[in-house]
Amino acid sequence: MEKIINNINFNEKGLVPVVVQDVTTEKVLMLAYMNEEAIKKTLNERVAHYYSRSRQKLWKKGETSGNMQKVKGFAYDCDGDSILLTVDQIGVACHTGNYSCFFKKVLKENEKEKHILKKLYTLIQDRKDNPKEGSYTNYLFEKGLDKILKKVGEESSEVIIGAKNKNKDEMIYEISDLIYHLLVLMVNEKVSIEEIKKELLRREKVKSIRE
Repeated sequence: MEKIINNINFNEKGLVPVVVQDVTTEKVLMLAYMNEEAIKKTLNERVAHYYSRSRQKLWKKGETSGNMQKVKGFAYDCDGDSILLTVDQIGVACHTGNYSCFFKKVLKENEKEKHILKKLYTLIQDRKDNPKEGSYTNYLFEKGLDKILKKVGEESSEVIIGAKNKNKDEMIYEISDLIYHLLVLMVNEKVSIEEIKKELLRREKVKSIRE
């Protein structure tokens, strides 16, 4: 612990800025400050503690709101004058009620491209909740699980054929079809994208332990 503290370059007020990032979404949640005591409590308890410059006191994130941050990673930069904290965010990070404090955007990333899978999942969920006449997605839901599974099997076979044909364009097309039908299956069986992400993260963690 003392070695870590000695490697941190605190400013003249004994503080160091902390960038907080969601371990699952990788979104930056907030910027806060820590003093030596906050660092020690954070590392010992694995729950984020910060130093409030306005109140001039130590505070535990979520102590009153319930929006606590379970610490998953702690790193400092090459100069030791800033910290990156990766957390499992419970609830929202911002006191305004927003998920992240950085919601006032000037230049926006292309959300349509970045979150295309989530957007497609949401659209499929909406088709299930609000059926639309003539919708192929609703046709699958109406036919039920067996039909959906049949389509997943068919599309899997098409991917295999595309791969055997060494046809990249065909593979891209068929993989896209397969992903769509898998999302339909997920919605039908109430499996969320977040649950898949968590399982993949769990496997990554197990792999790192084994290695």
